[in-house]
Amino acid sequence: LVQELHALGVRTHLLSGDAPEIVSHVARALGIDSARAALTPEGKIEALREVMARPGSVVAMVGDGVNDAPVLAGAHVSVAMGEGADLARLNADVVLLGSDLSGVARAVRHARRTLVVVAQNHRWAFTYNLLAIPFAMAGWVTPWMAGLGMAASSLGVVLNALRLQRAR
Repeated sequence: LVQELHALGVRTHLLSGDAPEIVSHVARALGIDSARAALTPEGKIEALREVMARPGSVVAMVGDGVNDAPVLAGAHVSVAMGEGADLARLNADVVLLGSDLSGVARAVRHARRTLVVVAQNHRWAFTYNLLAIPFAMAGWVTPWMAGLGMAASSLGVVLNALRLQRAR
């Protein structure tokens, strides 16, 4: 997962309540960008706020324990392990089924594709209206033609968005 996230340009941070030597070893072994150990739930929230304060940052937090619930609630996007504590799952935006973390990277890729499609649909709608409204105001387009054009435009937007269902 860490390698996939790095390939996507995502920085990784490990915030843990475990002992510093264990956290340091795990972070080095996995290639995690930064790690902080021996954190209380309040310390995790403080560390999260430091990362979130960076301009342009969008922070996703992954956790599974009761002590992760407050920091999950404070992140931009939160992901709980399906086999984690009930409180963690309740405070998460996304709950993974089981303990397979690869869903996190898939979610990042899918979210990025979704943003591309949304931008395409906005550009199409803006361009269509920029051209269609002056023609309608000038009387060059009858009401039935305008209605048909708007329906076709909306159909194009929906069909473009449906491409996201095929992407896995």
